[in-house]
Amino acid sequence: MNEKIKEKLESIPTLPGIYQFLNDKQKVIYVGKAKNLKNRVRSYFQKNIESPKTQALVNKIDDIEIIITDSEIEALVLENNLIKELKPRYNINLKDDKSFPYIKVTNELFPQVYATRNIEKDGSKYFGPYTDVKTMKSSLRLINKIFKIRSCKYDLTKETIEKKKYKICLDYHIKKCEGPCEGLVSIERYNSFVNQVIKVLKGKTDELINELKQQMIEASANLEFEKAAEIRDRIEQLYVYTSKQKVVSTDLTEKDIISAAVEGKDVAVTILNIRNGKLVGKKQFFLTIEEETEENKIYSAIIKFYYNEYVEIPKEIVIEVEPDEQETLLEWLNLKSNNKCYFVIPQKQSDTKSLLNMCKQNAILALKEIQLQKMKKEGNIPYVLSSLKRDLRLANIPRTIECFDNSNLQGSDAVASMVVFIDAKPKKSLYRKFIIKTVEGPDDFASMKEIIKRRYTKLLEEKQPLPDLIMVDGGKGQLSSAIEALEEIGIKKFEIIGLAKRLEEVFLPNESEPIIIPKTSSSLKLLQQIRDEAHRFAITFHRERRSKRIINTELKSIKGIGDKLANKLISTLGSVEKVKTTSIEELEKIIGKSKAEIIYNHFNPK
Repeated sequence: MNEKIKEKLESIPTLPGIYQFLNDKQKVIYVGKAKNLKNRVRSYFQKNIESPKTQALVNKIDDIEIIITDSEIEALVLENNLIKELKPRYNINLKDDKSFPYIKVTNELFPQVYATRNIEKDGSKYFGPYTDVKTMKSSLRLINKIFKIRSCKYDLTKETIEKKKYKICLDYHIKKCEGPCEGLVSIERYNSFVNQVIKVLKGKTDELINELKQQMIEASANLEFEKAAEIRDRIEQLYVYTSKQKVVSTDLTEKDIISAAVEGKDVAVTILNIRNGKLVGKKQFFLTIEEETEENKIYSAIIKFYYNEYVEIPKEIVIEVEPDEQETLLEWLNLKSNNKCYFVIPQKQSDTKSLLNMCKQNAILALKEIQLQKMKKEGNIPYVLSSLKRDLRLANIPRTIECFDNSNLQGSDAVASMVVFIDAKPKKSLYRKFIIKTVEGPDDFASMKEIIKRRYTKLLEEKQPLPDLIMVDGGKGQLSSAIEALEEIGIKKFEIIGLAKRLEEVFLPNESEPIIIPKTSSSLKLLQQIRDEAHRFAITFHRERRSKRIINTELKSIKGIGDKLANKLISTLGSVEKVKTTSIEELEKIIGKSKAEIIYNHFNPK
């Protein structure tokens, strides 16, 4: 901590506000908010910081700037805006947030309704963001078809209308507009159409249909049959639109379902908008985070990003975990909303829980799409290999991985296997089996040393390259044996790890303590998959060896029965025990009468 920071820590007030950490190049690397700035900022410089992420941040702090606000809510809004503007490295940041379009309902005498990517604080209403442009265009087409909203960009005021500055266009003649430019429709009537548009955009289509039905009945009662027919047509078109919306819940409470899928520094977010039990909208966007960011902080950032701008806030926000700063967030949301807002974390199986699961699956799909794009950029290298390189601190991406495992039964029929994964996929044509030759009894360490030495001596003789990563099934003992074997045959540059089964601990050379990779990490899942495949291959080979030994000692000891007949019997009947109990008639069908009599008489001497 430099003298400049020490002086600033002493002068920070005990008020709510924003703090910004700057590096030695005076670039903002983190923005945070606090109810008590002095306590919050000083907490970063305590000696007992356990989080590696926080420690890395603190090591880069060269200066501190603060902004005092009137309340914690005001600090939250300012923090959100500064993060979006500055995109500090150690904050959770929204990817491509400026590219998402909105539907804008302008603040004019005769409002326009159109798509835009530019947000202006001019009193207009915004609906979105629409991460799926097709959905947005579909909504606009519906609006243009059902409601007579003008498509022109004229600045319509009372003065321009009275002076008839603008002339009606083709839309008026084909009955897509009622001609507000020449004052042919009243402000009240036109704005009633706009209010109906807003209800559709908010997902309140059922409510609008009920209102229109009432208007249609009133028009019919007043003998305004043409008006009633017009309303009827509008209702029918709205029914067609709502029929495309999936009914997902019997609960009619307005709710948003939010779920996030996390991998490394990438977060894919899916938000389902449920109104009157129907799925009326789906939003997806992506965040970048620092690794090992807590889940509750991720959800807090999602809520702040999504509800910060022009988004309708429902009564319920359904999420998987309680977000960080829950009380402050709820207070902020309730100030922005007309209704009381709640966070819901479903525990028991219900419609809401099912919707959350569906939302999670969509988020995982979106995350896979991000990884696919990364693979294309990196030359089709799976993203999991980049994660593995990072987690194991490797010099290169481990495109080729060879994994070894031993198998024996109390030292008998000792064998080993080697499986090969290329670009995170098994390459079965390169798998190898080993019969342990120099080790007697159940000695896994010595067996591992033997097969490693045999495998890589052969590679050296054939002048073949080493794999990017060697992996042994086991802990420190197996790893040490493998390293000893490699050093004895003169290999000095290699990457090797051991994966212990008990706690899924990863052991690295020259390190006494294992490293723990998070259980949700894709890199650990890949290591487990490779280890399990090596184990499966070794067990299968061991069973084959044991079966052949049993055949040799049981069937082949019978005079007149050779390898071919013995193998045929075992492959047909499954085991020696089954051969013993099979009738002579069945044996004759498999190996003929004379050989069947020999085997039957051997096992049934009486």
